[in-house]
Amino acid sequence: MYLNKIKLFLVISICLIFFFLTYNDVKSQELKIISGIAKVIDGDTIRIEKKKIRFFGIDAPESKQLCQKTWLSISFLSFNRDYPCGEISTKKLKNKINNKFVMCKSNNKDRYNRFIAECYKDKTNINRWMVLNGYAVAYRKYSKKFVSQENLAKKDKLGLWAGTFEMPWDWRKKN
Repeated sequence: MYLNKIKLFLVISICLIFFFLTYNDVKSQELKIISGIAKVIDGDTIRIEKKKIRFFGIDAPESKQLCQKTWLSISFLSFNRDYPCGEISTKKLKNKINNKFVMCKSNNKDRYNRFIAECYKDKTNINRWMVLNGYAVAYRKYSKKFVSQENLAKKDKLGLWAGTFEMPWDWRKKN
């Protein structure tokens, strides 16, 4: 009888220790809904109230990033020019959602303490919309979710895919 009580106490103690050690991991995976009027920071980041939100699974050109597209083509000769693709990405997102009600679903934060989320304006998935229209690319390092939308934008030469550009993560490394 006495030995059974000790075993029971040990099992309960081990279970409690395990629970408290893993509680933060479980807690960090909880889905958090953030909603309100969105302010666009750049092509893949918004702010709702005081919460900064980075779009999950996509990467947009940086604000100062330049891309190239053809502005004149004569037979076999083409002339390219630089254009501010980072500014355009931001502008397109602003036209879509700035100062409008947006709902985001997050279950994680990045190293800059931003919420990583998929965001929606009405029923439109904004992350998907940005990639599908060529204003951002699928961020394959973190997710393959938006690769098919990127392939469609690339096939139709939309946005960034109308010319040449450096992937945003490569541009950041150099600048």
